[in-house]
Amino acid sequence: MTRINLLPWRETYRLEKNKEFYVVLGFCVALAAGVGFAGFKYAEDKVNFQAKRNARLNHEIALLQEELQAIKELEETKNDLLARMEIIQELQSSRPQIVHTFHEIAARIPDGIFLTAMKQSGEKKLELDGLAESNARVSALMRRMDRSDYFTNPALEVITSDKNNAISTFKLSLEQNDPNAAKDAESENDI
Repeated sequence: MTRINLLPWRETYRLEKNKEFYVVLGFCVALAAGVGFAGFKYAEDKVNFQAKRNARLNHEIALLQEELQAIKELEETKNDLLARMEIIQELQSSRPQIVHTFHEIAARIPDGIFLTAMKQSGEKKLELDGLAESNARVSALMRRMDRSDYFTNPALEVITSDKNNAISTFKLSLEQNDPNAAKDAESENDI
């Protein structure tokens, strides 16, 4: 029987398998690198896309913040105008009050009383300074003011008599009252 030496064939076969293995290994490494690179690019594109979206959202938010600031300024202007309108309406409604005050004072002063000064302090308090021929005339003035619809709570603060001239000086304080305001409030409540 002849002997055949199979060693070189095995060695060749092993070298071919090693080459095949390295080729497949290189192909797998190349494939893995390609997949990794593609995944990296995909993730990078997603990050860039999200960054663009975030930039756009930030831009839109900045625009909305500017609009909100403009709206706040408009609200402040509106509130200022409403406050001014309210003050004007109060002034318009209280404009005839001074006419009624002077008319009531003129109608309520008895003979023998002369006013030298009239001062309004606060919204409703009125102070009258004057001269009277007697203390009884000051009492009559206080009674008349108490019966008035426009004045309440007359209070005599000071009265002094000059014995040489028989004239008294007095200081009287009253509270102003608007009878029309109570009627207006009742009519608003009825509605």
